[in-house]
Amino acid sequence: METILEMRRISKVYPGRSSAANREVSLDLRRGEILCLAGENGAGKSTLMKILYGLTPATEGEIRIRGKAAVIHSPLDANRLGIGMVHQHFMLFSEFTVAQNVVMGIEPKKFKIFLDTAKSNALVQKVIDDHHFSIEAGKIVGSLTVGEMQQVEIVKMLYRNVDILILDEPTAVLTDRETESLFKSFRILAETGKSLILITHKLNEIKEISDRVAVMRKGELTAVRDTADLDEREISGLMYRRSEASAGAQTGRAGMEHSAGERMFPCAGGFPASPREVPSKRKPVSDRTVLSFQNVTVRRRNQERPLLNRISFSVHEGEILAFAGVGGNGLGVLEAVLGGFLPLNSGRIRCREEDISRCNSEKLRRRGLAYVPSDRIAYGSAESAPVWENIIINRRREFSEWGFLNRKKSEAFAAELLDRYAIAGNSSMPLAFLSGGNIQKTVLAREIEQHNDYIVFCEPTRGLDVSSSLYVYSQMESLRNSGTAVILISSNLDEILALADRIIVLYRGSIAAERENPLHSPAGEETGNIKEEIGERMLGLKKT
Repeated sequence: METILEMRRISKVYPGRSSAANREVSLDLRRGEILCLAGENGAGKSTLMKILYGLTPATEGEIRIRGKAAVIHSPLDANRLGIGMVHQHFMLFSEFTVAQNVVMGIEPKKFKIFLDTAKSNALVQKVIDDHHFSIEAGKIVGSLTVGEMQQVEIVKMLYRNVDILILDEPTAVLTDRETESLFKSFRILAETGKSLILITHKLNEIKEISDRVAVMRKGELTAVRDTADLDEREISGLMYRRSEASAGAQTGRAGMEHSAGERMFPCAGGFPASPREVPSKRKPVSDRTVLSFQNVTVRRRNQERPLLNRISFSVHEGEILAFAGVGGNGLGVLEAVLGGFLPLNSGRIRCREEDISRCNSEKLRRRGLAYVPSDRIAYGSAESAPVWENIIINRRREFSEWGFLNRKKSEAFAAELLDRYAIAGNSSMPLAFLSGGNIQKTVLAREIEQHNDYIVFCEPTRGLDVSSSLYVYSQMESLRNSGTAVILISSNLDEILALADRIIVLYRGSIAAERENPLHSPAGEETGNIKEEIGERMLGLKKT
């Protein structure tokens, strides 16, 4: 079978990060093949595909298309080379028709000025019919179901005559019926000579649709196998089983040098050799409930499957409750709900005895919500503003007199936090001048200082180096032991196992499992065993 794409020794290192997002990854794709790219969150899958699509440059490596070296600086370059990408979050204008969305940027013109609507509709409908999709060129996109919008995104790429189609979690929000229809379209595309790369975590879908599966772990490509030679449990093992190096990790500092995922937090007397040492340092969890979700459901318009489906849980004083899951299964939606950014369709949220179901972010903040977002740059800070403004942004009234902000008082408070939290920098410099770890510590300091009943941490150590990660862990442990209810949302299983008292697994928007963390019990359990078990539940492989 002809090789249409070769990626050779691709590496990507982001400035300010101690580890590579991709490390010497070599991967090929054959004509008419469906290749699934699998791995836990943060494994480097999306980064590799962004490099291929021209969204981010590689630090090192070479890409060859049909045997020739390719230079890809942008998606336009990728399109010209026959490469298209369908993102997990659709890029469509809901008020426009299917045809208008598809031809945007390369519209057929009438008199070289006006959009030729009739020609656009005819050209787009031909692509739809040729590939047996079920949508109509003249339909308004806002009236379509989510599955039909997925088809529009694929038609956009086919209209541009791509031969290689990258799809990022294409079934993340689809029902089983919509997924079945989409897979029929994928098979037709492959039969006509198109090559597909699917980024996915779903083991049953990998087995059903792919010819080969490539597995990534911690930025490296660890296996490329014919799918027919593997069962679902073997694929799960490739994704979540510890490497020989990590399995043989030694205690102390040396044992924590292996990877960000296997770092523990510092305790009195030094670094723990394993999570099992932590319970002796911990206070018992209280039976007093701080926050509870009661049958919380969140839906998107025109989407049959809920984003969150009747979620119920409680978190108590002095407890770290962790949520585990892979992309597209509800972690991001849960974060948005907890932060007050996404309204409920049904259900109730209570804090102590107060109903906070309808509170937006501002009201939750006044109520005492503290929230460390998964994207500290986009949602947790203002890079161009000075450090002191970022620290007092939610407390401006406290630092104002007669309606005017007292800058001297604000800067003094910020300087005190910089010293207390060991943040390298000064309060007057723009936040962007700080390192990634110090920006995270600034957000952390601000949120801890204003928290009341509970605090939410979302991917708290993503992109941080060892020392910064250990610092974040120590702060979370201190909050827990002081009686604060801590909610941790993370795709890093090792992080969850090191910190959590209780673990809830989300799969397809529902709670797939809830259990006490066995690593914090007196008997304990092997990290590798429990990690594989939870990994299987995250992937839907184990449901009982």
